[in-house]
Amino acid sequence: MKTDLSMLTPAEARELLLAAAKPFAVTETVETLAANRRVLAVDVVSPLNVPPADVSAMDGYALRAADAATAGTRLRVSQRVPAGHPPQPLEAGTAARIFTGAQVPPGADTVVIQEDTTADGDHVTLNIAAQPAANINRQGADIRAGAAVLQAGHRLDAQALGLAASVGRASLTVARRPKVAIFFTGDELAMPGTPLREGSIYNSSRFTLTTLLENLGCDVTDFGIVPDKLETTREVLRQAAQGNDLVLTSGGVSVGEEDHVKAAVEAEGRIDMWKIAMKPGKPLAFGEIRDCSSAAVPGSEAASDTIGGTSGAAGRAAYFIGLPGNPVSSFVGFLLFVRPFVLRLQGATDLEPRGLSLTANFSLKKADRRHEYLRARVGEDGGLELFTNQSSAVLTSTVWADGLIDNPPNHRIEAGERVRFLPFSELLY
Repeated sequence: MKTDLSMLTPAEARELLLAAAKPFAVTETVETLAANRRVLAVDVVSPLNVPPADVSAMDGYALRAADAATAGTRLRVSQRVPAGHPPQPLEAGTAARIFTGAQVPPGADTVVIQEDTTADGDHVTLNIAAQPAANINRQGADIRAGAAVLQAGHRLDAQALGLAASVGRASLTVARRPKVAIFFTGDELAMPGTPLREGSIYNSSRFTLTTLLENLGCDVTDFGIVPDKLETTREVLRQAAQGNDLVLTSGGVSVGEEDHVKAAVEAEGRIDMWKIAMKPGKPLAFGEIRDCSSAAVPGSEAASDTIGGTSGAAGRAAYFIGLPGNPVSSFVGFLLFVRPFVLRLQGATDLEPRGLSLTANFSLKKADRRHEYLRARVGEDGGLELFTNQSSAVLTSTVWADGLIDNPPNHRIEAGERVRFLPFSELLY
């Protein structure tokens, strides 16, 4: 069967979205402790060396190596140097009792670890010959003053925040949070906690997508479940566009008579992309919604940032992404397209998930004409196991799996073959 030529490949769709995403111009300063999952807007330059001086890497004795060139040398202990207390210059022919992280006394050029010594009152016997420069972390060995330790565009995590703190940064300049409006279409949808009518299902995507947006540092406004009516969908789109950067929907972007999102978006803005040659998740729409609210008048503070799509005489526009209604399709579509789009808005530079080349412990005999993203997990032997049911409605597969196999179109997988695997750890945050 011939592929629909109106459909974009996943790579083409991703390129289109990222080309349209305009990074925010507005930044804000937040406390370092509050900057987790934010995107750094200005380089962090260290004002100091780390460590700030030569420090001991071990508990032991600091001395001149020349004073203990042979094993069995006995020296008087002239001072005690705990971490955080400045030492005195080392007296000639003596040793200083020193602890891990303490500054090496001026005049000392080595540290002999305590396991290689025998203490005797105010003297110590060195059971080995001292070696110059042993067990000392040199000034600036980790960071030199003036070095950029974190670059703009870096997504801040626990390690990065610790690094910023190590050079004394109490606050950081970051991109502002994306403002995302979200709603879900479908008369069949119900919220957990309410009885299910016949033919209804619980709205799982509300929980999945909202959490994924929060993982990316977004401020989310939830417009809830919208009935399958064109005029109602248009009205909610207008409300959602007001003051938000992105309007994200789930459901209603297919070709059924009750799928009104595409028509509503075309009436309130425009659609630039509709279908992607991928499985799961073919119907994925991208475009923008006009924001004609007073807060979005060109020249106003709200319109001065590069938020949303284009700005014109009638006001700015919010980006629009419409995900499929099937829960796995919306989940996969978010990971592959919404995630990098939202990160690009924040100026993040690392958008590509790092794929792994792993061995398939299964065979996939039937090739699909579309690009497939198969739910799989890593077995104890390091090979990949495939979830037995790859339906786009089987949400259990997303919990069972560790990630997605990136399988090209028309490609059958043979057991023992190396395939590209995208771990969820690279896609969820």
